[in-house]
Amino acid sequence: MAKIKDIVFDCESAPQLARFWAAALDDYEIRPYDEAEIQRLAALGLTPETDPTVMVDGPNGSLGFQQVPEGKVAKNRVHVDLISEDRRRDAEQLVALGASVHAEYHDHTAMADPEGNEFCLYNP
Repeated sequence: MAKIKDIVFDCESAPQLARFWAAALDDYEIRPYDEAEIQRLAALGLTPETDPTVMVDGPNGSLGFQQVPEGKVAKNRVHVDLISEDRRRDAEQLVALGASVHAEYHDHTAMADPEGNEFCLYNP
């Protein structure tokens, strides 16, 4: 029927949140900007550092980050579940990147990214 193309986050700062998720996920990185895209952004008075739509690509698909004028006001209806070989170590690294811990459970840690989007970090 259909396949997922991208998972997109509405956010306050697309470049900042994209950098967080690129650092948080193994083998994910911000999609490179080619010269044509840099010129297109420049014509709009923007740069890759101020781009309102940033893509993060990895082996299991892409994450999109798009700036929106309204802020987050309630709990996410959809969230990302991550798996980690060393949940406690990785939770500490995610906090160092700007995430926060909401709750600790036997098999997972409930967290939020720097803009408050909830996600969970699980044991294998």
